[in-house]
Amino acid sequence: LSTTLLTLLKLIPCLSPPTVRIVHSGHACNVEEERHAERVYTIREGETLELTCLVTGHPRPQIRWTKTAGSVSDRFQDSSVFNETLHITKIQRHQGGRYYCKAENGLGSPAIKSIRVDVYFLDDPVVTVHQSVGEAKEQFYYERTVFLRCMANSNPPVRYSWHRGRDVLSQGSDKGVEIYEPFFTQGETKILKLKNLRPQDYANYSCIASVRNVCGISDRNIVFKLTNKTVSPSIKLLVEDPIVVNPGQTVSLVCITTGGEPKPTLSWVSSSDSLPEKSVVKGGTLTLPAITSDEAGVYSCVATNNVGNPAKKSTTIVVRAMKKGRFWITPDPYHNDDNIQIGREVKISCQVEATPPEELTFGWLKNGRALRSSERMVITQTDPDTSPGTTNLDIIDLKFTDFGTYTCVAALKGGGIPEISIDVNISSTTVPPNLTVPRGKSPLVVREGDTVELECLVSGKPKPIILWSRADKEAPMPDGTLQVESYDGVLRIVNVSREMTGSYRCQTSQFNGFNVKPREAVVELIVQYPPTVEPVSLEMRQGLGRPVAMNCRVLRAHPSRVLRYEWRLGNRLLHAGHFDQSDETEYTVKSLNREGWGEYTCDIINEAGAGCKCLFVFTGKAYPPEFYYDTYSPLWQNRPRVYGFKLQWTQMNPNAVDRIVAYRLGIRQVEVCVCVCVCEITVEGTITKGELITHNLTELIKPEAYEVRLTPITRFGEGDSTIRIITYSGDGFLIRSSGEFHCSFEEEPICMFTQDKNDDFDWTRHSAATRDTKYTPNTGPSGDRSGSKQGFYMYIETSRPRKEGEVARLVSPFFNVAPKNPYGITNPPAYCFGFFFHMYGKHIGTLNALLRQKGQAATEGPTWSLSGNQGDHWKQAKVSIHPTASFQVVLEGIRGPGIEGDIAIDDVTLEEGECRDLPAVSDLIVLLSWGSVGSVCVCEQSPRTSFLFSRFTSL
Repeated sequence: LSTTLLTLLKLIPCLSPPTVRIVHSGHACNVEEERHAERVYTIREGETLELTCLVTGHPRPQIRWTKTAGSVSDRFQDSSVFNETLHITKIQRHQGGRYYCKAENGLGSPAIKSIRVDVYFLDDPVVTVHQSVGEAKEQFYYERTVFLRCMANSNPPVRYSWHRGRDVLSQGSDKGVEIYEPFFTQGETKILKLKNLRPQDYANYSCIASVRNVCGISDRNIVFKLTNKTVSPSIKLLVEDPIVVNPGQTVSLVCITTGGEPKPTLSWVSSSDSLPEKSVVKGGTLTLPAITSDEAGVYSCVATNNVGNPAKKSTTIVVRAMKKGRFWITPDPYHNDDNIQIGREVKISCQVEATPPEELTFGWLKNGRALRSSERMVITQTDPDTSPGTTNLDIIDLKFTDFGTYTCVAALKGGGIPEISIDVNISSTTVPPNLTVPRGKSPLVVREGDTVELECLVSGKPKPIILWSRADKEAPMPDGTLQVESYDGVLRIVNVSREMTGSYRCQTSQFNGFNVKPREAVVELIVQYPPTVEPVSLEMRQGLGRPVAMNCRVLRAHPSRVLRYEWRLGNRLLHAGHFDQSDETEYTVKSLNREGWGEYTCDIINEAGAGCKCLFVFTGKAYPPEFYYDTYSPLWQNRPRVYGFKLQWTQMNPNAVDRIVAYRLGIRQVEVCVCVCVCEITVEGTITKGELITHNLTELIKPEAYEVRLTPITRFGEGDSTIRIITYSGDGFLIRSSGEFHCSFEEEPICMFTQDKNDDFDWTRHSAATRDTKYTPNTGPSGDRSGSKQGFYMYIETSRPRKEGEVARLVSPFFNVAPKNPYGITNPPAYCFGFFFHMYGKHIGTLNALLRQKGQAATEGPTWSLSGNQGDHWKQAKVSIHPTASFQVVLEGIRGPGIEGDIAIDDVTLEEGECRDLPAVSDLIVLLSWGSVGSVCVCEQSPRTSFLFSRFTSL
């Protein structure tokens, strides 16, 4: 296991407002970065749209995707996506429009960028045919002209072309053909006009729709065969209109074609937009099994063959039904009182809703015997076309013998529907209604959540239906309706709420009673509820020894007179009292101690009981750290199979609690590591708001991703944690003073070094223990830089067929230039490039070190160069470089005049800063003898990998 150096750096405050840009992936077929000052993303319908919103800013901005340029109902996923990536699989045409990415973190104005998504598609074209016949009376001939119209839905606009057989038709190519676009449908359709049909005009016509292969959308075509028999469709319905049936019957509607070429296609539609779920369509027959009243309506058969207009025939299905049988009694209108008296007139009315209304019949019975209309017993019936079916029985000059039970019987002529009978009793006890509210039932005081019954006593015979409604305002009743019917005068409300406080009106209905002026009464309902307070719940973080004030305020209560309050810590009573004029109470802790952490509650109590309590949770937990996502090139690589990551964060509200003394760092490999490695990072001094903290993670295995959990620690204990995922990206490496790049060529990938493709031969990775026994003597090293015969190094083999002056170049991976501050590069930084070399032999040529910068021409000469025999031992070279862009270093070996000229290199390093003088031998010994001081933890991830983290407190 190798140790990992962890450092803790405090940088300048780095709070910054958000910036945003949109990048695209997925299946775009074209992206125009600028078109009329907007970005346009073109995608084929059915492909995957993927837009990513890249943001900067600290704290990490919140991201929200929204869409406009669509209809009100066209809102994708509730109109918002709170995620960096907007992903829509199988995008549809209606999902095109402008998409906005909005990022905000509370600093400055939100950052907003947009991109317009253009969805391309092409539907199959449709050809419709229309014809006109003109008559010339003098010459006695008919001129027949045919119009073929081709249409296809598309984006972008479609281009059409017409073919007759294999011949292309164009304007002017045939005198009998005219091709044009109607002015009012520019670009939407193309019409082929065949004037005064000729025998050669009877042929196959092809319409080809094309969008010029944009987004790989191929052309679509349709063929129409025009003959002298081509004619628009005609149909016939083999059913009556209307069709009157009973519920539960099976209804079959049969539609046949009587003409049309090509053969028409039949379909059924209904007035309710869609056919019933259980309906069956087979050819031209529509079957409705066990029909119900809800399925009644107009059903239409439609025949289409794209010639002329579609043919349509309709029929109406009527399902018999009767409902809502009601009656009312009307006293003699020529007298002022509403009583029924001997010698006066009285009318009994009976009403039933029936379908079909013309089949409704009424009959009257008196005491079970049929009653016929006479001079003194007049039976009438209203016209069902003008009003619901109503029958009236007028009794002229009421006599004692007329007292009895009258029955109204309603029936439908077609039968199959049960009759409705309504009994009305006329006697000396038949009196108009009267309404009263029982004593003690108004006002009615209840508590919220109770079940309450509002009651109105109704007298009279017969007792009418009572209608309940709100009397104090236009508001619905508890069940959501404006009126509630009651047959016993009681309105029952379950789980009454405070919004139901008010006046309720009970009123007699004319139905099932007297047709007189309604009687009414009012009941007052008062709903008491416990106090509501604020804050309901509040977490407060505070350090020891600081004052704390808590305030609990009453918002609403009924009765509004609040009795008392009680402050508690846990179950312990701290303070109690009564309210005077104020609607709030405050409790203060002068100096918070450890026993003062916990849950404080303030209970407010009135006559309705204890209400919502104010809850204050006091804790010394630190707020979570906020990871800094805008670190410039956070990845670097020391060895081929591992990489490092520069982790940066700030602390949220660091002064809210006691000083943060350390951070607990947990790291695990995503989806692999089952245990978490936990290490502690000590913090010296006080962290300020916005202060950037840096911590380097190394020994991360490529290309694995890791979950990092960071937890602040105070003397209270652990605070809130923050988690982020670290992923590997090999686009470039950053060299840091805390972790220099080092390559000893011990593994085959040779630390991402590559052989130059434009040189004469290659460098060779070699070990003294495995070299050929026929090696060239008197040149080359006998071991690697450390003296080990097992260790590897790189060298140039100068034996034949190599010639003098031939060059071998070894090129490093790209390194990114590290800025001096998190916002960009100001002055070119300095790096120290070092390596060990071995140049032994009488034919040694030249070793050069060169600098290559991205986007710049090669430098004129080497930054370091050495020639000739330097003796049989390893030496170290260091050179300072000052790149201004991403760069590579190149080690160039040039062959000398003979075969005893092998040049070797080992232990290549690159570190930030100017090169210092080479350390003396004694200094090297001291450095190598010092060890790490601090905590060590190991996370066993798998049999092949493990982590060892160390915290260096001194070096």
